[in-house]
Amino acid sequence: MLDRFGSIDVWVNNVGVGAVGYFWDIPIEDHARLVDVNLKGFIYGAHAALRVFRSQGRGTLVNVGSVDSAVPIALQNTYAATKAAVRSLGHSLSEELRMAGDDGIKVGTIMPWAVDTPWWVHAANYTGHEPRMSAMDDPQIVVDAIVAACTDPKLDQPVGYKAKAANASHQVMPGLTERFSAVVAKSETEKGTPVAPHPGAIHNPNPDSTGVSGGIRERMVAEDSR
Repeated sequence: MLDRFGSIDVWVNNVGVGAVGYFWDIPIEDHARLVDVNLKGFIYGAHAALRVFRSQGRGTLVNVGSVDSAVPIALQNTYAATKAAVRSLGHSLSEELRMAGDDGIKVGTIMPWAVDTPWWVHAANYTGHEPRMSAMDDPQIVVDAIVAACTDPKLDQPVGYKAKAANASHQVMPGLTERFSAVVAKSETEKGTPVAPHPGAIHNPNPDSTGVSGGIRERMVAEDSR
């Protein structure tokens, strides 16, 4: 890439696999896979990008986190833990760059709400129901947030009013917010179509679901009308 373009202006760390279910019902190899992809993937990407940024004296690192980065959600346990780590990594890197005098290098972390993408189709699922979450956002608002962060990165950037409200609520009432989120996660999950437990696509790719939309909102409408 450097041979072709000469420099890296922006590096976007955007990777994430999920596993939904009670922590003890999810196989340990699935938990480990989430850490390998969601956390180690970001570390490898950030390390490669920052070495180039420091050599050229400028650059922007954009990490795509989640509302789970600030508000841990039940049934998304290890996924939430990895996304919280991504947020913490961004803060640490920002301070280290400041201490090193690298003022031309910026770090931002965007934190979207639940988004209707194939993530839900690809996720390992041990809940007994098709995964779902109320009031999912359209992928386009996340695309817009990533583009905006390329020129105006912020350490913590909730995306959309739902993520902003959840983040603000957790800052004021963390315990109540986490309990409410858990109740919503459980009730929403139980509305989903029954499905056998499966590892999703976290270990092997799923070539049948590679689009932008996951079609989850349409499925939820059908489930709610039953």
